[in-house]
Amino acid sequence: MKKTIRLVSTLVIITSATWLTGCTGTPTTKEEPKAMAPQVDPAIIAEGKAITMGRTKGNCLACHMIEDGESPGNIGPPLLAMKARYPDKAKLRAQIWDPTAVNPESAMVPFGLMQVLTEDEIDKIVEYIWTL
Repeated sequence: MKKTIRLVSTLVIITSATWLTGCTGTPTTKEEPKAMAPQVDPAIIAEGKAITMGRTKGNCLACHMIEDGESPGNIGPPLLAMKARYPDKAKLRAQIWDPTAVNPESAMVPFGLMQVLTEDEIDKIVEYIWTL
């Protein structure tokens, strides 16, 4: 008797869950899965890391903590989980280019606007930072 009650209870739960979620065994959306992001050349990421960690141009470590950076600053937020924080690389690039566009009181240097970094250097930094 207990086995029958347990089986009926399990079937009721499964049926209810299926009914509530509309589960038919097939996807309910017509969207195609998003394509995987193209792989970036590891050499570009390495160049971006060198600029980011370097104390002459990018100098991101002056203000940010980066996992394997030496003597990081703490003025800016730590650079971690960047894909989650910036799912759109263009927004990350825009932040590096001119952070004052989003926050006029930002302490971050507008690296592109002030021509501290070239377009190519900013692109390489974005590719590296997005891996963090």
